[in-house]
This record gives sequence, C-alpha cells and structure tokens, in this order.
Amino acid sequence: MAPDATPALTETELDRLLLGKRLRHFRTQAGLTLDQLGERVGVVASQLSLVENGKREPRLGLLQSVARELDVDPAELLKHEAPDHRSALEIELERAQSAPGYTRLGLPHVRTPRTLNDDTLEAIVGLHRELARRSRAAATTSEEARRANTAIRLQMRERDNYIPEIELVASDLMRRIGHTNGAVTHRQVAMLAELLGFTLIFVDDLPSSTRSITDLENGRIYLPPASIPGGHGLRSLALQAMAHRVLGHAEPASYAEFLEQRLQINYFAAACLLPEARAVDFLQQAKRNRNLAIEDLRDAFGVTHEAAAHRFTNLATRHLDLKVHHYRADGAGSLVRGYENDGLPFPSDASGSIEGEMLCHKWGGRAAFNRTNRTSEFYQYTDTPAGTYWTSVQTGDAEHGPFAIACGVAFNDTRWFRGRDTTVRAVSTCPDESCCRTPRPELLSRWAGNAWPSARMHAHVLTPLPTGTFPGVDDTDMFEFLSRHAPSA
Repeated sequence: MAPDATPALTETELDRLLLGKRLRHFRTQAGLTLDQLGERVGVVASQLSLVENGKREPRLGLLQSVARELDVDPAELLKHEAPDHRSALEIELERAQSAPGYTRLGLPHVRTPRTLNDDTLEAIVGLHRELARRSRAAATTSEEARRANTAIRLQMRERDNYIPEIELVASDLMRRIGHTNGAVTHRQVAMLAELLGFTLIFVDDLPSSTRSITDLENGRIYLPPASIPGGHGLRSLALQAMAHRVLGHAEPASYAEFLEQRLQINYFAAACLLPEARAVDFLQQAKRNRNLAIEDLRDAFGVTHEAAAHRFTNLATRHLDLKVHHYRADGAGSLVRGYENDGLPFPSDASGSIEGEMLCHKWGGRAAFNRTNRTSEFYQYTDTPAGTYWTSVQTGDAEHGPFAIACGVAFNDTRWFRGRDTTVRAVSTCPDESCCRTPRPELLSRWAGNAWPSARMHAHVLTPLPTGTFPGVDDTDMFEFLSRHAPSA
C-alpha cells in the first residue's frame, strides 16, 4: 500500500456514508446549519458532523429527533439511494476505491471535499467505471463463463435446486395481488408490476440482443409483442424483469454474478407462475395417485413444458422425496443445459462443464427425435454405467431449430410416474467410444475416405463474449431504444 493510501471502506461504512449524505441533503434543504440543527436536537455540531461524514452511526433516538426537526419521515433518511447527483458520484467513488481490484494497486484514496468540482469528480468516477468494465471484459472469456456456469450448477445440486428465500418472496407477492388459484393471468402480472412501481409496455423494436428492457427512471418495462418460440412466455419475461428489483440486484460485477442473477430471476418467475404451496399440493396428490406427469403440471398452471419441468426439479426433492434429472438438448443432440441430483451421468469436459457436450444417441433426449409422431410424450428407460433411468421427453421447434425437454428419475422411483409402463428401453455405455460414437463396421468400410461433409459452424464458436455494461447486450442499441421510447420531459 502506498504511504498515503487508506484502507478500503466496508459495506457497513459505505452504508453510514450514504446515511450521512442523505442527512446533509435534507439539512441543507431545510436551510439549517450544523449548529442550528444540533441545538434543536440537543447534540453538539461536531457529533452531527461525524454522522454526516459517515464516521459515526447515530442512535435511533437521535435519528428520529433529526427527522422531526427536518420534517421528513425517518425512513427517508434510511433509503439506499443517493439524495442527489453529486452524492451519487461521491458514493460511487468510495465504492470503486473499496473494490479489491483498486485496493490491490496501492494507490492513494481520493477524498471528495466540496472544493473538488463536479467535472473533476465525474472524470475520476468515469475512469473507475472504465477500469471496472475492462476488468470484466478481461475475465469474460468463454472458459471463464463455462467455469462459472459449472460452479453454479454444482451449487444448485447441493441445494436440491431449491431456493427458500425466493420462494418466500414470490409467495408473498402473489398473495398481495390476490392470486389464489388457477393459472396466473397477464392482468395479474400487470398488477404485480404496478405494485412494484412499473408499467408493462409491449413494443416491436426491442434490440435483438435483449429480451426486455427496464427503464428505471420512468418505471417502464418494455417487452416484445409475442412470446419467444420454444422459450419464455410474456408473463415469465415480465416477471424476470421485475425480479431484478425485487431481489435487490445491482449491475453485475462479473460474468459469474451475471449468471447467478439470471438463475435467480428465472427461479423467481417460475415461483410466481407456479406458486410453491399450490404446486406442491398438486404434485403430492399426483404422487399419491401414482400419476406424476410434467404435462399435467404444465397444463394446470398454463406454463411452457420446460418451465414445468424445471419447476418440478425445484420442488421434487424438498417436497416429494424424489431425486431427479432435467435437461434441454437441441436437434443435433447437443446439451443446452441440465440439472441432476439422481446421478444421471451427463457428458462433460475436463472442467466438469456439460453445456455443448453431445448426448449419447441412446438417451431419450435424442431418441425422441426419431419418432414420426412427436405430438405426444416420449417415455424411455435407459441403462447407463451409473444405473437405469426413466425419462419423459417432449420435443418442439424453436427459433433456432428443434429441441427436446427431458425430465426423469432413477429406476426405483418410476412407480410414481405416468409412462412407467413403457416398453422402450435402450442401453448406453457412453463414454465408451463403441457405444454410439464409432460407426458400424460395414458403414465405416463403405464410406471411410469417400465422404466429405461441410460442417455447420456454431455461431458461438467465433462470437466473443460481449463487453458492454451487461453481458450479451449492445449498449448502443439499448440506449438508443430508450431514447426513442422514454416519455417526454
């Protein structure tokens, strides 16, 4: 550390600083000096100065007395928002100088006295923003993204894919808008948005890199006019956008944090569309009847098949005592995403990542594409080196081609599911190359050296991970969109 450097501030110290900024703002607004306010509340001016500078946390009684003299609600002093632009810059600079990346540089800690003009402060904060952006860009490689995604998947397996704190938040909000039974309607989603201070607006010119955009200044959530084929419905997209505020998300500081936030907003949307209490009642009744089926859960709550399958994995272990697996594969047999806590042996690379790995040809998620009639559920038992698994598969077509949604359990738990009487069975010995990755001898003899395919290039192979404010989003497109749609001043 440099000789004149000072230790980074903790989050508690930053919170005290924010409280002090708000107190000073309202005191100045009321036209009072420190001496005048101190005389009214019975403390010396120096003590109030310590509070305003974030050096001391005020007692509750003092805070209430100050709020009374300034004619503001005590809650106003405790809000986690800067009172003005200058204060926002000062706090942002303190946070930036408290970040590990900056403290490791051993540079002096820049103070923000009133003699430091706004332009200079803007410039310093701007440099810190660019430093943070470049740091994120350097860390956001494809390998870093895969490692982060794998870490999150393993963490969720340890939690049985269940997040109780989000369940509680979602249940409370659905209760507050009066939702009691049946599928959540678009109107109820709009009511929840209003409760949170937002208005839903449907537009047909969203930037191609976005699924939705939230205008925090004007309380607007912009959504596409139609659902994404084979993906999220409009209700889910709206709920995901609201989730960032509900869950207190800040701008992600890393790709790992971005992925964690994405997982949480997806979970929140599912917990709202399939509320825990009612979904568990529905599933427990179906289990008692030995008639569990993802398609029934889907239809009962009016969600996509993938949403129902994923929600089933949230609740199955905690409430039904079932270990499960779930995955999505594309038409080429490549794993898009997956979850298991039942031991299903997903293919993976050396780092443990499963995304982009090829499924065994014998697995249900690939075999389901071989059917002539794909309108109904496909059920299959698969013998693997880790044991026998039963899987229910639904196929469909999305914007980028066909896909399969698979959900299932180990053999001993199939007695609770519809489709357990299927006679379709396959044997997979993958990762043994002889299972499905080596052509039959007669085909190898006939075509080796006599065939030359033109392989399809996956776009993500050459596309660098984005370096904008938010991963995957073109900042220019987003800000131009907002300037077109923001209400006139």
